[in-house]
Amino acid sequence: MKRRRFLEIGAAALGAGTVGAFALPAAARLLAEARPGRLLLSVNEPPPPYQVPLPVPPVLQPVRSDAGADYYEITQQVARLEILPGLRTEAWTYGGSYPGPTLAVRAGRQVVVRHRNELPVPSVVHLHGGHTPAESDGYPIDLILPAGPAARTGGAPGTAGTTGMPGMAGMAGMPGMDHGAGRTSEGERTYTYPGRQRAATLWYHDHRMGFTGPAVWRGLSGFHLVHDDEEDALPLPRGERDLPLMIADRAFEEDGSFRYPALDPTLAVPGVTDDYMNGVLGDVILVNGAPWPRLAVDRARYRLRLLNASNARLYRLELDPQPSGGGALVQIGSDGGLLAAPVAHDGIEIAPAERFDVVVDFSRFAPGTSVRLMNRFGTDRDRDVMRFDVSSRSVTDDSAVPDRLATVERLDPAAAVTTRTFGFRRSRNDGWTINNQPYQPGRVLARPALGTTEIWRLFTDVHHPVHVHLGQFQVLSRNRAAPGPYDGGWKDTVDLRPAETAEVLVRYTEYPGTYMLHCHNLEHEDMAMMADFVVE
Repeated sequence: MKRRRFLEIGAAALGAGTVGAFALPAAARLLAEARPGRLLLSVNEPPPPYQVPLPVPPVLQPVRSDAGADYYEITQQVARLEILPGLRTEAWTYGGSYPGPTLAVRAGRQVVVRHRNELPVPSVVHLHGGHTPAESDGYPIDLILPAGPAARTGGAPGTAGTTGMPGMAGMAGMPGMDHGAGRTSEGERTYTYPGRQRAATLWYHDHRMGFTGPAVWRGLSGFHLVHDDEEDALPLPRGERDLPLMIADRAFEEDGSFRYPALDPTLAVPGVTDDYMNGVLGDVILVNGAPWPRLAVDRARYRLRLLNASNARLYRLELDPQPSGGGALVQIGSDGGLLAAPVAHDGIEIAPAERFDVVVDFSRFAPGTSVRLMNRFGTDRDRDVMRFDVSSRSVTDDSAVPDRLATVERLDPAAAVTTRTFGFRRSRNDGWTINNQPYQPGRVLARPALGTTEIWRLFTDVHHPVHVHLGQFQVLSRNRAAPGPYDGGWKDTVDLRPAETAEVLVRYTEYPGTYMLHCHNLEHEDMAMMADFVVE
């Protein structure tokens, strides 16, 4: 769809952008079903699916531990990886692998991670879903400058001003952008995560202002799994039957290098070319860094920790064939950890940055069955995700999914001290905005008080997955009706369709300071759809 026509339909749907105008005309209903992004095709022919075994990211061991904390070290470095069979891809990595190593940690124990940046560009690390002090949250101008000559000369690519980018003019010279004031560090930085949160599937990724999209596309992401006693007491699948699955789409050049439509290939100026303003979609689906992999599974229950680490792609994940009776994907957890009770789905819609923990019972399939994980939103190669090959041998499985999983506190909307509204919209000069303002570090849109509950009303023009830092929230309503089928439990990212409104309940119990809310379509984020809030 041409940009002008796209915006015309959006304007017709939204009028002046008034919240609550949900009697949509036909054009708006069509727009509401649309999914974001534009497909970027690989130059070479991608490999056939199901040729590569599923890799599982290695679990990082602490370099030392004491009575109160575990200490880790990660070097951010360029590595040449075999992602496509027979070709080498230059990736930006955590520790030389894509995905980066998994941190498997315990709730209640402090985790200290020292990151050393040996990349050719500055970086920022954000623990997505972490309940984290502000100085370790990964604020987008808290840069780790490259170690070595590039840091000393200021010559690393991606450190120039951003005045040439629509919607972000005037950012050059702000704290952190010119190696000046702010929490900029030379070569390395230590992040401290107190661990005061329940068991959950979290992930870490680059969060540098204006360049999150290309950095994550090139490989800067990894799992951070929190475990606790409440979860350990349940008979859920564990060990080799507890699988983190990072799903991401990418495109490749003929030589195997990542293909990405950066506005400036040197990454001195943020943004993507005009056609990809609404997000970049790749034509190769990777799971844990492998194209359309396969996995041999026992006829037993498996826990699949599903993470959508794509820049912009939405997925509807289903198993094919479906087991008799349906309900193949039994959801046990969301972004912020276990649900109160399991929920059976035939399929799950997952937006960028969302996580769903599901249990699949492969004993429901006949021995020798090949079960494909499909993307029903796909139309070509992007319909396939991975394949599970069910074993013919008999195994012991003492796992189960209890009817009750965890105690989940319900926030009370009657206790809310205020309601705030945040509009996620495209500006007339082609930038992406929140409340009609492009992002500017230090400009504060909200000041919630510690310990109080608030209602945040989030509304959209087009499709936006909205992410809030520091703590999880609970979805109160969608379009003044009940929450959706995938909104249960504690969330930190809520997927909003075009012309949709969600009300969420937020409460921040500790860690005052500056945090962010933003769209997690990474091209939208890089082109100014972010905002600061300060917890006081």
